[in-house]
Amino acid sequence: AHLAGEIEKRGIKVILGCQHEKIEKTATGLVNHLENGMKLETDVVMFATGRIPHVKGLGLEAAGVELNDEGAIKVDPYSKTTADNIWAIGDVTDRMNLTPVAIREAVAFHQTVYRDNPQHFDYEAVATAVFSQPPVGIVGLTESEARRSCSAGVDVYVTRFRPMKYAFTGSEERVLMKLVVDAESQRVVGVHIVGPDSPEMIQLAAIAVKAGLTKAQWDATCAVHPTMAEELVTMREKQSGATSAG
Repeated sequence: AHLAGEIEKRGIKVILGCQHEKIEKTATGLVNHLENGMKLETDVVMFATGRIPHVKGLGLEAAGVELNDEGAIKVDPYSKTTADNIWAIGDVTDRMNLTPVAIREAVAFHQTVYRDNPQHFDYEAVATAVFSQPPVGIVGLTESEARRSCSAGVDVYVTRFRPMKYAFTGSEERVLMKLVVDAESQRVVGVHIVGPDSPEMIQLAAIAVKAGLTKAQWDATCAVHPTMAEELVTMREKQSGATSAG
């Protein structure tokens, strides 16, 4: 919701929960007829409908390599397929479709097969980013995921602010930062940032989340001023009504 609001400030219209009924080509462009009755004229239309593993034509069935229900190559935790001499890593396994993850899967495969040192990649707390405008950085659990997995409930800390550097330019762009904390252990289990340089910040926040640091340890870290990232270690007020059992 925050990202949608910031995108709209840039003059982009965001329409959610609605599909195309048809696209009509006219002399001046393309008229998009939507389910809600709206008609929008555009120069082009792009559909981003997701990805599926590209495994056709590889002869997998002849090699004894099975696919899972989603059409991806079935592998065990060590990336071994159902064929004794074949392993698979990366997007064809549809585990976590990120280039750095595929690289780490390759390293684990090398250690397992060629170094006699069985390893598998840990998919927990992998940081991700969406390079929108403004960009988004995420690591760990969302608030809803944490409420389902943290039996004692969660503490949520949220801040929205205008970065200091924008105050001098008159920009109204605002940053969102959110910490999701396991109420019982006080571990920070999720960090969410929307704003400039959020992918850079989330990479370092991922170290703390992966290490299982507590909110008190985040709070004990001295801030660097003036930065946006200092808000990550200065949030003290819980979101009203945040703590609740899942």
